[in-house]
Amino acid sequence: MSDASIGIGTGVKGAPQAAAAFDAGARVSDYVALLKPRVMSLVVFSGFAGLVLAPGHIHPVLAAVAVLCIAVAAGAAGAINMWYDRDIDAVMRRTCARPIPTGKVKPEEAVAFGIVLSLGSVMLMALALNWVAAALLAIANLFYVFVYTIWLKRRTPQNIVIGGAAGAFPPMIGWAAVTGDVSLASIALFALIFMWTPPHFWALALFRRGDYEKAGVPMLPVVAGDRATKLQMLLYTVILLPLGLVPWWLGVSGVLYAVAASVLGLAFLGFAVWVWFDRDEREGGGRAARRMFAFSILYLFLMFTAMMIDRAPGLLPLLERWAG
Repeated sequence: MSDASIGIGTGVKGAPQAAAAFDAGARVSDYVALLKPRVMSLVVFSGFAGLVLAPGHIHPVLAAVAVLCIAVAAGAAGAINMWYDRDIDAVMRRTCARPIPTGKVKPEEAVAFGIVLSLGSVMLMALALNWVAAALLAIANLFYVFVYTIWLKRRTPQNIVIGGAAGAFPPMIGWAAVTGDVSLASIALFALIFMWTPPHFWALALFRRGDYEKAGVPMLPVVAGDRATKLQMLLYTVILLPLGLVPWWLGVSGVLYAVAASVLGLAFLGFAVWVWFDRDEREGGGRAARRMFAFSILYLFLMFTAMMIDRAPGLLPLLERWAG
């Protein structure tokens, strides 16, 4: 990595050197942007779902603290990721407007911000909830920073397959915040997100392939080509279809969720088939991949929503009475 005074590194082969003139003082909105709020929102939602689905009861204030810790830790990992990836962020169209490449936040301030928030969120989780939830939160952050960001992202096209595990921890963390343990059911929630991540992210990589080529990031479409990537996406969505029913089989949710998971799984598979047959290889093209990426976010949101609705006491009988 380059010196912090330069602001934009030269870790990417062929990336232009640029001396960013940092603002005298970053705004609050710049630090909020470091937390990757859009990415954080889905992380927080799945963590909240883990709280709701876990057996047992938790005080609403403690539940709010747990969700806050998950949100802050996720944002902190994002800030550290932006610090480490500031050189490739500067040359990618999707990321060049982030606070560090644009000189709004100094690199050393971003990494310090991320470290402080990471430590604070883990310690608060340990003191307010329990050490199992805190340990899982720490593992998720360390995995994202050291395994995905520093080790895998620039070295292997399997970066998102292995590194994506970091984003699968939140429902396990929420579950542990209530129960103080890790169960087969919480592992099933982890597995659902783990298997969802590759087709979700590869859909993005297909229509942003030029960005990753320019930055020298070995995403699967760059290394193996579009056809191999589309095949992998198809295989993952095939596996995801029965895997989505495991929470129902384990009793985490009921029949309502099973029906929703089946419909959503078939729809996700349908998008993967559409991507497979799509021949638009132009830069910025790939309408099917764009639609699949957008649907993948909706898919995960609706899957966990269906689980929580099915879990809500008295809601399913009420819906049945209305249907009758």
